[in-house]
This record gives sequence, structure tokens and C-alpha cells, in this order.
Amino acid sequence: MDKKCAITGASVSDTDAVTFRSLRPSLRSYILRRHPGLKDEDLLSRSALDVLRGSYIEESLQNEIGEVTDIEREVIESLRDHELLAERPDEEDKSNYSFGDRVADRIASFGGSWTFILSFIAFLTVWITVNCLHLYKGGDADPYPFILLNLLLSCIAALQAPVIMMSQNRQETRDRRNAMRDYQINLKAELEIRHLHEKVDHLLLHQSERLLEIQQYQTELLQRLLKKTGDV
Repeated sequence: MDKKCAITGASVSDTDAVTFRSLRPSLRSYILRRHPGLKDEDLLSRSALDVLRGSYIEESLQNEIGEVTDIEREVIESLRDHELLAERPDEEDKSNYSFGDRVADRIASFGGSWTFILSFIAFLTVWITVNCLHLYKGGDADPYPFILLNLLLSCIAALQAPVIMMSQNRQETRDRRNAMRDYQINLKAELEIRHLHEKVDHLLLHQSERLLEIQQYQTELLQRLLKKTGDV
């Protein structure tokens, strides 16, 4: 006899079937609101159960936080499809970077390094030394107070600042995306832990009821044995 899902009516195998009785009470009451008339012995397919669980989580979040945004819906979809949200920290899509973006990143990386600082100190030392000691022919090129050097430094600062700001703006975008991803992962972990606690509590309660039934059955057997022994 084929086993069928009580929700979809499709045939299900033993490994893909879950009894309605085995579900935790909160999820079971939600499913009963959606599909009244289900019995404890009815079977649900795991795919139908995943869809119902996703709707249940969305409703629970909406009751708690008021409005479910696309960020929360992405978490719900990952729970429903059993997918991971975490990504490797070194994996970043750079295919959309333009040539200017890559140049800005390189300039920002070089401008904030000791290589740039030491190289610039060496350049300034050579420039000042050459102009102070007149180590060239044809007169003073940039005598003290080094007006040409000041003009050069001002031009470098004026060009370097917006380039570094472009790189920082893109870094802020990456930081916001990472913060959003961290929020999603934390939310998913919190939901998983909460549902895991409910499952454990349900299993413990179900196990206690089963143990009580077994104990009562053993008591009845013992009473029957004692009665038979007394009759003999």
C-alpha cells in the first residue's frame, strides 16, 4: 500500500515521510490552522513540511519584529532549502570592478603602506639635498623655501585624496554587506537553536509519556503474574 502525503496527496517513501504526531506542538498547531482535519497518524512529506515550516517561521518573525524584509526572507529561504548562508571571507566577486576601481584600490593600498612613506621620505630628502647643495648645473631649480616642491605635494594630495575616498566608499559597501550577512547568519542560528530546543523538549515529553505507558504495561503484566501465581 502506497503511503501518501496528507498535504499534497503525492506518494512518499518511508525515509521521506514524517508523522504528524512527531511534530513539535507549535508547528503542529500552525499546520492545523492551515490544514484542519489532520490526524496524528497522517503522514507529511519532507518537501511539504519544509514549505510549511518556512511559512511558520515567517509568521513567527512577523509577529516578533513587525515586518519581514527581504533580508529575513532570504534567511527563511535558506532554512527552507537547507542551504548555507556563510561564505568564505577571501571570496569576493571582482568581476564587476572597473579599471578605475582596481587602480583606486592599488593606489589606496600603496598610499597606506610603509613602502610609500619610506619612498616619499627618500624622495623629499633627495629633492631638498639637491636643491640646497646645488648639485646640478644651470642655477637653482627649486631654491628654498621649495615652492615647486610645495606645488607638487599639493597636487599629489589633491589627486590622492579622492582616489582613496573612492576605495573607502567601496570598502564601506563591502562592510555593510558583511554586516548584513552576519545578521542573517546570527538570525538563522537563533531560529535553528530555538526550534532545536522545542524539538528536544517535545522529544523529552514524548519519551516521558512512552516510558509512563511502558511502566503501566509492566505493572499490569506484574499484576497478572501475581494473580496467576496466587491462583496456582
